Amino acid sequence: MSEAPIQHGGGISAAAARHGGRPEEWLDLSTGINPCPVRLPPVDAAAWHRLPDQSRLSKARLAAATYYRSGNCLPLPVPGTQAVIQLLPRIVPPGRRAAVVSPTYGEYGRVLRNAGLAVDAIDSLEGVRDEHALVVVVNPNNPDGRLYPSEELLRLWRSLSEAGGTLVVDEAFADIEPSATLAPLAGAGKGLVVFRSFGKFFGLAGLRLGYVLGEEALLADIAEWLGPWAVSGPALTISAGLMTGDCEPIRQAIRERKAALDAVLQAAGLRIAGGTPLFSLVEHEQAQNLQEWLCSRHVLVRAFDYDRRWLRFGLAPDAAADMRLAEALASFGSDP
Repeated sequence: MSEAPIQHGGGISAAAARHGGRPEEWLDLSTGINPCPVRLPPVDAAAWHRLPDQSRLSKARLAAATYYRSGNCLPLPVPGTQAVIQLLPRIVPPGRRAAVVSPTYGEYGRVLRNAGLAVDAIDSLEGVRDEHALVVVVNPNNPDGRLYPSEELLRLWRSLSEAGGTLVVDEAFADIEPSATLAPLAGAGKGLVVFRSFGKFFGLAGLRLGYVLGEEALLADIAEWLGPWAVSGPALTISAGLMTGDCEPIRQAIRERKAALDAVLQAAGLRIAGGTPLFSLVEHEQAQNLQEWLCSRHVLVRAFDYDRRWLRFGLAPDAAADMRLAEALASFGSDP
């Protein structure tokens, strides 16, 4: 029997249906997405009118190779990395186990278990054992921001590769501070797969676009499994345009929004237990009550069923939203 779907961030319509107000009136801090979407580059009419051809796909892959500094492979565009997570069971040999460094993004364990695979939730790289043919590491991690140095991941990759295993490194939150990325090494040998998100950094999650980096034979298999025209022409065009532009202003704006968020949380007396530049993780003994209180003020944050002391706060889009959050937090515990 398949596991129930995971309740992720977002879901602003459901929150509004439960707590009132129109969805557009809510402040959605439940996701780890840049709250200030970048300006879209021009998209030619043919991108909308025609099926995406090889030329458009090639331009996107070349732009991604430059952006990720991936001299060993051409990154493969996919319709969001979630689509490729669904395919991971196909690369685990029969009878072998998988390991997911946890707690982390829950879809990895759920998808692997739903495929009938034995999955071990391990709390560090030291938990990897010989029987693990697939190891998943989210780096930096969601939701606590744990970051493994590239040297440690490289040692694990070499060990797994020698035994015929595969290391999957999900770098969905690596765009702002890419110091530990393994993207430049993907494709240099067997057994290393790197996932990158496009929508989180650029604030375009609705585009449903990600990239996979790895050995060319595996990328060809993934492309075959996804089928033709898996990524739309407009998505490919937007990706190529943004990835060849100057991204440092985007990084700086995210850093400023993150500093503003942390200032609000600290002023409210909340303990920041971790995070990345796109979100902060708060540990609070009354986390569930605090989330409900914020919902009553039409502010949505992310709670976790596996640790009821945790709340994840995404970035607010501007100073006015910072103030709205600050006022909601300041009134927690007062009479309604």
